[in-house]
Amino acid sequence: MEVCYQLPVLPLDRPVPKHVLSRRGAISFSSSSSLFGAPDPRQLSQRRGAISYDSSDQTALYIRMLGDVRVRSQVGFEPERRSSHPYLCIDFRTLHTRLGCGFSSASSEPERRIQRLLSFQRYLHSSRLLRGIPQQIPLHILDEDYTGQARCMLEKVGHWNFDIFLFDKFTNGNSLINLTFHLLNQYGMVELFQLDMVKLWRFLVMVQEDYHSDNPYHNAVHAADVTQAMYCYMQEPMLAKSLTSFDILLGLLAAATHDLDHPGVNQPFLIKTDHYLATLYRNTSVLENHHWKSAVGLLRETGLFSHWPAEDSLNMERELGSLILATDISRQNDYLSRFRQHLDQESLCLSNGSHRHFILQMALKCADICNPCRPWELSKQWSEKVTEEFFQQGDVEKKHKLEVSPLCDREINSVGNIQIGFMTYVAEPLFAEWARFSDTRLSQTMLGHMRLNKASWGSLQQEQTLTSEEAETSNASTSREGAAAAPRGTSSKEIPQGSRES
Repeated sequence: MEVCYQLPVLPLDRPVPKHVLSRRGAISFSSSSSLFGAPDPRQLSQRRGAISYDSSDQTALYIRMLGDVRVRSQVGFEPERRSSHPYLCIDFRTLHTRLGCGFSSASSEPERRIQRLLSFQRYLHSSRLLRGIPQQIPLHILDEDYTGQARCMLEKVGHWNFDIFLFDKFTNGNSLINLTFHLLNQYGMVELFQLDMVKLWRFLVMVQEDYHSDNPYHNAVHAADVTQAMYCYMQEPMLAKSLTSFDILLGLLAAATHDLDHPGVNQPFLIKTDHYLATLYRNTSVLENHHWKSAVGLLRETGLFSHWPAEDSLNMERELGSLILATDISRQNDYLSRFRQHLDQESLCLSNGSHRHFILQMALKCADICNPCRPWELSKQWSEKVTEEFFQQGDVEKKHKLEVSPLCDREINSVGNIQIGFMTYVAEPLFAEWARFSDTRLSQTMLGHMRLNKASWGSLQQEQTLTSEEAETSNASTSREGAAAAPRGTSSKEIPQGSRES
């Protein structure tokens, strides 16, 4: 598979060849490639990934609400088909800023076939380069120094109460770049794997750019938070004495790229709008597959591992995909059952490479959903951000008369009830098993924070309920007083309708 690392210089009066755009920051999918190729159309009729749940299993039902993989598209695989659904004509990457805009015309579809293999940020960046337009925000240079506050914070990067929001401010919105670069240096990965410093920095800059800053939750700050949590887990005694240098490099890169180019909507939304990504990945781990392939595209574009033997580089890409695909919430019960079985049978042997890889998968799953286990001040912010992203998706679904996804309707859901449900059915079972595997101070701290946070959300829910009841009682009293103060000669039928409703 060819990957173009540099864009050729083109005269401004000539059209840009499609093969240049199609290879800018993305993988060129080939039907002959078994690893990164496009799915064989003959196999696409066999829809995979369906999970059957027992309706009595509340945990499974809650997970299914978060990412139902059994939703099916009404059509087969037709990559060149123009969808009849109007929402497909809207770029989902900018849906939060274009709610008031109309639909794009179908005439732009041929161009979109090329552009949609790229992330939105990559496409804009390549367009600026091709058109000779300078970027509004310059790329970071290698010798740019951290501020004093950021340096002080990085000295405590292994503390569980690390405030990633504050660190992001100190680094001027570059928390993912600076944190990941610092951790790779701290572990000695640059020297050990002979990584080119310029290529590494360029890779991290491109990774951060490909996260959508307009997403309330799935953005570069979330990726930095997951990377910091992954570092904390890899510092635990059980892992620190067992992980190889390759495992550490793999774990940090997977954490940094695990939600790369996330559109801010979930998998069921992409499926029911018949989005091309859902078709490409056959409705199975759609977002996770896209994150993985996007990460591999950046690795190849920057040539970060180009000095490695081809077999080693491909192995890194495969292992990276295995970790990122494990973050699919719809497969939570599969991984949790396997983890529990290993612990019950005491069959985990971390000298075994496949067992270490499985523990890295579980560590990344924990890091991805560790927000309920953070101190309340941090956990509350994350809870509000992820819920707002849910609600924004629900607003779009209402606007375009789509069925509103579970947990996405702001009129019937609240931050508190969503978080309590998530902790009860998803987070608590996972972190309880992790504490069995690694019974350390950190594990007990995480469980303690989660209990306190759950109680805090419960208290807020009660306060909101009492406030609502008091408001209703006050309104009812006001209505009765207004009716009593009405003139004697005025019957109830003569009271205006609006007054009775108030």
